[in-house]
Amino acid sequence: MLLSELAEKELIQVKDGARYGKLADTELLFNPENGKIEGFEVFQRTTGSFFQGNKSGKKKEFIAWEEIILIGKDRILFNEANYEIGNSEYS
Repeated sequence: MLLSELAEKELIQVKDGARYGKLADTELLFNPENGKIEGFEVFQRTTGSFFQGNKSGKKKEFIAWEEIILIGKDRILFNEANYEIGNSEYS
């Protein structure tokens, strides 16, 4: 599979069916010391108050690599996203 094909897949949380957009819209977080992928930083739209998340009305979440269940034809299914982002040293 080409990286460009992977980037076009939609991220979906299995628990509640929430859609997190395409993988191409995320930030890849990896550990520069060991080269391992830690996960993906995503922004999900909020329907709550202005004070949640950032000014653009989106909240930052983290999908750990270990949470990915399946990479399918059109989608990437994962267990759960966290509000805490991985180590800030990662880039």
